Amino acid sequence: MRLAVISFTERGSHLAFRLQDILPGRGWECEAYAIPRFAKKYGLRSQEGSLTDWAGEMFRSRDAILFIGASGIAVRAIAPWVQDKKTDPAVVVMDERGVFAISLLSGHLGGANELAGTLADVTGAIPVITTATDVNGRFAVDIFAKRNGLVIGDMKLAKAVSADVLDEKTVGLCCEFPVIGQVPEELRQVTAEEPFEGKTGIVISLNSEKRPFRQTLQLYPPIVTLGIGCKRGTEPKGLEEAVLDVLAANHISVQAIEQVASIDKKADEEAILRFCKTYSLPFVTYSAEELMKVEGEFSSSDFVRQTTGADNVCERSAVLGSGGGRLIQKKKAGGGITLALAVRDWSVDFG
Repeated sequence: MRLAVISFTERGSHLAFRLQDILPGRGWECEAYAIPRFAKKYGLRSQEGSLTDWAGEMFRSRDAILFIGASGIAVRAIAPWVQDKKTDPAVVVMDERGVFAISLLSGHLGGANELAGTLADVTGAIPVITTATDVNGRFAVDIFAKRNGLVIGDMKLAKAVSADVLDEKTVGLCCEFPVIGQVPEELRQVTAEEPFEGKTGIVISLNSEKRPFRQTLQLYPPIVTLGIGCKRGTEPKGLEEAVLDVLAANHISVQAIEQVASIDKKADEEAILRFCKTYSLPFVTYSAEELMKVEGEFSSSDFVRQTTGADNVCERSAVLGSGGGRLIQKKKAGGGITLALAVRDWSVDFG
């Protein structure tokens, strides 16, 4: 996690200097800035020019920002850049004496509440958390999703879930995966067919069509690897349509895709790269030797072996990318494109 720290006074710069040494041990890649005269004294980066412009650059390039100074300075600096709680970085404010650590922006999804707690641990500061679910000690669906690596399907519905939790209304839970730990008392676990008297519920599934509640918040675990093989020069639109068709046939949301995998000979294939960029997916490739070492029963093609060195690209790369996961869609071929899907084992953790 990348953290930028900015300070404006000598005492604050000394605190920034200390934090720059301490926080990497807590998992933060920390860069501390100060106004020029204190930056030089404490060996920090010099903050030049407009503070608002600096904040904008940090919004684009960092996971979190810590302002050591007055909260009003921080609010004015970040105001032009605040957009969406799903994408805004965490913003925390500390006073120069390290008495308080205030979670200012993106408390849950961005991790500002967690960062404020970390700063409290390492400095003795008092963490100031104002999000309602934290204040009331209630289940927070956005924190739960972040801790489990789940993709939130609809932020408006996530707010509806939080509203029901705060109103002490029971929220339904329908989960297609093993559950570890105790389900919170605010949730009632049910099956998709079981009647539920409440209005709002959470579904943890790969399937975007599963909506058993009147208001269904879908949480997707990105645990599916998409294996792709294709002829050179495949049209990007044709590849995208083929992928979406395979996902629909398997009732899998594109948001449940963890990565795309193929052979290294396809590392520069424009259609695959375009698809990955469109859906913000990582693209991993493997050598023919690596693919042939994957254990399992795969559709074999002499032509593919002669062309690539591996008898099957899509199935083997999907399984290898998923860490030896289960093949849920064997090779689907058409139009010079072959596709396969593999899912890795996963469970929900309420611990």
